[in-house]
Amino acid sequence: MPTVDARDCPVTGASPGALEHFERALAAFQLGRGDPFAHLRDAIAEAPGFAMARIFEAYLHLGGRVPEGAYKAAHVLGDITPGGLNSRERGHFAALAAAVAGEYEAASVLLASVLREHPRDVLALQVAHSFDYVRGDADALRNRVETVLPAWSAEIPGYHAVLSMLAFGLEECGEYGRAEEIALHALELEPRNVRAHHAVAHVLEMQGRPQEGVRWMKSRASHWTEEGPMAAHHWWHLTLFQLEAEGAQRALETYDRRIGPGAGVISELIDASALLWRLQLRGMELAGRWRALAERWAPHAGDAYCAFSDLHAMMAFSGAQRWDLAQVLLAAQSRRILQRGSNSDMTRLVGLPACRALQAFGRGDYSTAENLLSRLPPLAHRVGGSQAQRDVLELTCTAARDLATRRASGKTLRAA
Repeated sequence: MPTVDARDCPVTGASPGALEHFERALAAFQLGRGDPFAHLRDAIAEAPGFAMARIFEAYLHLGGRVPEGAYKAAHVLGDITPGGLNSRERGHFAALAAAVAGEYEAASVLLASVLREHPRDVLALQVAHSFDYVRGDADALRNRVETVLPAWSAEIPGYHAVLSMLAFGLEECGEYGRAEEIALHALELEPRNVRAHHAVAHVLEMQGRPQEGVRWMKSRASHWTEEGPMAAHHWWHLTLFQLEAEGAQRALETYDRRIGPGAGVISELIDASALLWRLQLRGMELAGRWRALAERWAPHAGDAYCAFSDLHAMMAFSGAQRWDLAQVLLAAQSRRILQRGSNSDMTRLVGLPACRALQAFGRGDYSTAENLLSRLPPLAHRVGGSQAQRDVLELTCTAARDLATRRASGKTLRAA
């Protein structure tokens, strides 16, 4: 009989000990805490031919939204011999190759094929879910999980993770009541599931329940305040609630303690930019903080690897008035749109015009900023991220319109 994982999905090249390490890596990934890389290294050391461990490693490299991650994933891909893979693993291999090439739509289709044959392949589901998030495809975030849900039950390892994915997809589709109910059920099954906690935070944000949001975050702080990108992102969610319930100064204090000083990886830099930009729109002077953040974004100015990341890099460059770095970014985006891939299309349609708008806003050209943002196509949500993150473009458009009107009427200008 073929070797199978804890959900009866066939694997090749795995020993019992390597499978245990693989399951620990998968649990860490599902929970949004811990270091799955460490467990995968142990799995590969135990069984060098364990194909799914190497494929999992490559998927993790892609999650960083930086070109180096794609290079590392491609290197891992090159170490895998396709001829020795089973049909499930070949599906993963093909999806991984498509993602390394920047073709996330194709990767998502290939993973859907894997899931049709193996609906309990939770790695395929989690990775496809992350690709749907990067592509801003709310319907897929919900529908993909609902399609495989009949094959799952509470007795199957990882069921709580499936529920947390469904909760987030429902929230992104505006089904807030059901999303909250399912996320809370996931937390009943596994209280440490940071992703389920995250889904509830999004529901509270989108429903305009900031006081509840502050209480929710603080009541469960022991579950999400560990080191790592997910912890930093939860601090960002707390600041959004504080911004509405307790005021901008309180949110800024949390930024100074928990977000700005430690921002290093792209996801943390995104959160830092997103908060400072919102605070700037409320009229706060943040020049010193912007300069520090722009320096951290500077190594990525020429990446143009992810349009969603580019938007937040431009916020930092505009806030710090680092027009040299802004021009590096815009030039990189102009080169990117001449290439193939999901990000090239989204950079052309949304990323480049939105970055030009943010630069114009930073220069005080509010009419141009408002004009560019108001003309973004209906599919602008496909730039990626969540509703809560993308609303910064609408907030900026509204502020630009107001400031342009004030300037035209001769009133004193300040951010709304």
